[in-house]
Amino acid sequence: MILQETYTLSNGVEIPKLGLGTWRIDDDAVGQVVRTAIDAGYRHIDTAQAYENDRGVGEAIRASGVARDELFVTTKLVAEAKSYDEAKTRIDGSISTLGLDHIDLLLIHSPQPWAEFRAGERFDEGNLAAWRAMEDAHKAGKLRAIGVSNFERADLDNLLDNGSVAPMVNQVLAHVGNTPFDLIDYSRGKGMLVEAYSPVGHGAILDHPELRGIADRYDVAVAQLGIRYCLQLGLLPLPKSSNPPHLRSNAAVDFTISDEDMAALKAIDASYNYGEASAFPVFGKKRQSEEA
Repeated sequence: MILQETYTLSNGVEIPKLGLGTWRIDDDAVGQVVRTAIDAGYRHIDTAQAYENDRGVGEAIRASGVARDELFVTTKLVAEAKSYDEAKTRIDGSISTLGLDHIDLLLIHSPQPWAEFRAGERFDEGNLAAWRAMEDAHKAGKLRAIGVSNFERADLDNLLDNGSVAPMVNQVLAHVGNTPFDLIDYSRGKGMLVEAYSPVGHGAILDHPELRGIADRYDVAVAQLGIRYCLQLGLLPLPKSSNPPHLRSNAAVDFTISDEDMAALKAIDASYNYGEASAFPVFGKKRQSEEA
């Protein structure tokens, strides 16, 4: 069962192969969602300071009845924290808000503040300052692993060339029809696990006729096909749902997509309508830049 399988990060920490995303689930509702997911077998919960639901996530973790060392909790440093002192304060703040003695994985949420996402400036100095605060928290045992999100090749190189600890994870938007293969390969080549947020494209892939046809061949839903696609690429998908049946079906992906169908899925180049999510920077462009 996929919920019982793990990847191993570059520092030896094991991380469950499938996680629960919690973006846009309110703090007063997220606790029930997380408890339902844990009851269904999920052991990896992904949140972020920007989601403003750390309190609810932590409360559910503590009340779950599952041993802390059997649960993997990821949160993300706000994209606007580009100084050592602010990053340090935010790290300690998340640990306190979650009510946990450590965070399993902390990511820098974006290389740029959201208002300036992909606008040209790279914020190398600020990212490095935040990274050094994360390195110190990692050394102090507050964080078991550290990484980044939405970082492109040049952003990664800044940390690889100037930091003392290499990022262990790069979390990116990746789903059928919008898979940044070059960035995935580059990140992997530098020892990082690549996580896929929105593996069903915030629902955008569900109405794609070709995907429906392929999913029917395996007697699965399109969402399950999209999640399985990410897993077979060696990615760690983070599907989000607050619907209990969907939580369970998203984890029922113990089937194998044929090589022929994987090739067809990788070849799909779609222009998706992300609906209301299009207002958010990461969905504002068709795909993330893939630098040579």
